[in-house]
Formats: sequence, C-alpha cells, structure tokens
Amino acid sequence: MFSWPSADFNLFLLVAARVLALVETAPLISGESVPQVAKVGLAGLAAAAVFPMVKASGYAIPADGAAYALLLVGEAMIGVIMGFFLTTIFSAFGMAGQFYSLQIGFGASETYDPLSEVEIPVMGQFLNLIAMFVFVATEGFQKLFLLGVQGSFKAMRAMDLVTRRNDIIQFLVRSVGDLFVQSLVLSLPILGTLFIITVALGLLSKAAPQMNLLTEGFPISLIVTFTIMVAALPLMMEAFSRIIGAGFDGIARLVGGSL
Repeated sequence: MFSWPSADFNLFLLVAARVLALVETAPLISGESVPQVAKVGLAGLAAAAVFPMVKASGYAIPADGAAYALLLVGEAMIGVIMGFFLTTIFSAFGMAGQFYSLQIGFGASETYDPLSEVEIPVMGQFLNLIAMFVFVATEGFQKLFLLGVQGSFKAMRAMDLVTRRNDIIQFLVRSVGDLFVQSLVLSLPILGTLFIITVALGLLSKAAPQMNLLTEGFPISLIVTFTIMVAALPLMMEAFSRIIGAGFDGIARLVGGSL
C-alpha cells in the first residue's frame, strides 16, 4: 500500500500552501473564470514538481504544532506577496485606460473585468486584453512558475518575512507607487494629445462662439485617440512587455534578497 512519512507530508503541505496562495492571487489564473478545481490541481502539480528540490535542500520542519502553523501561514504569505506584486503590474494597464477614458467621452461606459472582478472603463479593458496577450506571448506563465515557485523556494523561506520585513514592506509600497508612475507614462501620449485638442477647441470657441463643443469635440477626440492608439500599438506592446519583464525582475529581487 502507498505510504508517505509524516515529515514528507508536512513538508509537501508547506510547499503546496505557498504555490496555492500564488495561484489564487496571480493575474490571469486567479479570476472566477478559472475553476477552483483547476487552480488546486495546478498548485498540486507545481508543488509535486518542486517537492524533491525543497526536500533535498534540508527544509527544517518544526516539531511544535503552533510553530508549524505559523510556518504554514508564512509560506502562504510569501505566495500572496508575489501574486499581489504581479497584480499591481497588471493594474497599471487598466489604470492607464482610466486616465483618458473621461477625456474621450468613455468615462461612463464601464465593463466587467473577469480578471480583476471589478468594473473598469472600456479603454482599461482594452489595454488589459493587450497586456494579457503580451503576457502569454512573452512566456509569462513559464516565468511565473520558474521565478515564483522554483526560484522562491531556492532563495526565500518563511522566516525571511520576519528578518527582512522592513525591506519587503518598502518594496511593496514602492511597487504601489510605481503603479501610478507606469500608468501615467503609458497614458501620457494620449493625455497630452487630448490636452492640446481641448486647448485648441477652447480657442476656437472664443473665436467662433456659435460652435457647439459638445457635439464637435467628442468625435474629434474619439477619432484622434483611436488613430494614435492604432499607430502606436506596436510601441505599446513593447512597453507592455518591458513593464511585465520589470515585474518579473522585481520578483527575482524579492526572492533573492537584493531589494
């Protein structure tokens, strides 16, 4: 009959807790559209793949039940932190669309995003879809499991949450700040163009008061915005790929202790 030593089972449970927490919080695979059975199965498969490596590294299992429970929570927290960091990277794309949705007249048109499970403007949803395709095309899932699972077990333990807590907190706060910076940089070309259009329309309204800006400004802003987005789409995909790559570099620094 199949038998498994209790020490191996306890170690596998720690590994599975970190991987499952990462899967439950990572972008694309943490949404309600992905069945919970698939998430648990994926986490179990990834945990089984890295279990021999973790066992060979001599991971110490405490004999005390309370200490083991705290260690289990710490492993889950590591997965949540890495998933949260990747989620902030993806939130930058949706926020970039929100910055100029109001200016082009799409401020009131919101759609349900199954990834973040919130309602976002149409332009934010469009940029999220582009980011999703870029994430898949640049082998984001492979990097997620290589860095977030295999790499994290090589370089980071639950006790690091205590010994490196100040660095980790500063890293997360800085990542949230970078979210707004990246969103503003992505939306700045369109925001700048819309600002110029608004100023030009304001000058025209002073020169010709009979002009109706509500009926003439909306189609102009809409046409210019979509023209710029179509022309800049290759550059946008390169920018998205660079931001996602920077996110994985941040995870590598997080688990490597070089924050």
